Amino acid sequence: MSGFARPFRIRNYRFQWPADLLTSWAFEMETLVLGWYILVETGSVLLLTVLASLNFVGTLIAPMFGVIGDRIGHRDLLAMMRAAYAVLSGTLMTLALTGHLTPAYVMIIVSIMGMIRPSDLGVRGALVADVMPPELLIGAISTSRTTQDTARIAGALSGAGLFAALGIGPVYVAIMSLYLVGTFLTLCIKLPKKVRAAVVGEAFALRSPFADLKEGLAHVWTTPQVRAAMLVAFLVNLTAFPLTGGLLAYVAREIYATDQTGLGYLSASFATGSLAGSMALSFVTGLRVARLMIGATAAWYAALLVFVQLKSVPIAMVCLFLAGFSQSLSMISVAVILMRSVSEHLRGRVMGVRMMVIYGMPLGLLAAGSLIDLFGFATTGTLYALSGLVLMLAITLHWRADLWPVHAAANAR
Repeated sequence: MSGFARPFRIRNYRFQWPADLLTSWAFEMETLVLGWYILVETGSVLLLTVLASLNFVGTLIAPMFGVIGDRIGHRDLLAMMRAAYAVLSGTLMTLALTGHLTPAYVMIIVSIMGMIRPSDLGVRGALVADVMPPELLIGAISTSRTTQDTARIAGALSGAGLFAALGIGPVYVAIMSLYLVGTFLTLCIKLPKKVRAAVVGEAFALRSPFADLKEGLAHVWTTPQVRAAMLVAFLVNLTAFPLTGGLLAYVAREIYATDQTGLGYLSASFATGSLAGSMALSFVTGLRVARLMIGATAAWYAALLVFVQLKSVPIAMVCLFLAGFSQSLSMISVAVILMRSVSEHLRGRVMGVRMMVIYGMPLGLLAAGSLIDLFGFATTGTLYALSGLVLMLAITLHWRADLWPVHAAANAR
């Protein structure tokens, strides 16, 4: 059985993968559609970055979602979160179809969604670790990553096409439907009951949630390879993801003078590269993942340095493909290091901390919005990519004994 197909031998994974895929597809459609809507309605790049930042306001409370997941089960928490997405998207759909949608309503509902949505990736990652045997973990995480990558391709292109042809209301009918089906498939996952679960449940009942949170934070802080991986994740969210995420609508409209379809092509190029990276990694075994994280992150910043200087859409698409490929290898490596370095009862909390570092993205987006107004996109992008590369190398040098030697725990095969 091929590397990509091996995780699908597990019944629960056969439900989780499509559930994650449909949810990710809806995320990408929403991000593209609402970003374009705000940019067209207000004409403000600052408001565009504010909107993108609102999607991540919940990163600061993500560790508490990890605590809840460790207590009630990651599957149940994920299902409740996805049901909430369906309700919120249904509200936007109703406002759009009745002609009452305004930028203010979009900002309010995205703020509510942003309290929940950042934790989705962390909880689904913990659930993958719950359902998969250890020997299939790297392949499963890589294959799971393809749900985000294929969603960025299909979601970006279909969302842009539907928005251009039919308007925002019909697009939201599709988005709400995707969330509903994703919720149903998540509920189809059936985890075996374990004696350990009952023991842990009794222990949890006697402890404060904040004590659980403190335990997770302490584990992150005192485990060198985990702390280094978290810092790399924070850094790329601060300086790399904003250039190809929330700002892409601005780049498409203001730098390349293209429409929603052009934005869809640019977004899909990054996602295609990311998908290629995820697929490639699912077929490879025996990797030194910490070394891979370092090399892939450096390559990611190098691709961004070229991208921010370009004025040609076709060449920009090539750079975005390369950036997406490197990004996938980098982020999968971070996830594998975290999952291998924590015990089962701490997974939710550690992945919650992992989601908390995504707060670097709204910080980076808000700063970029102001810097672009002052210095332009090319200068701002160059500053972000160069500073990110330098700081990533500093992290590598500081924790080189835990990240580079082949015998280091982070490089275990």
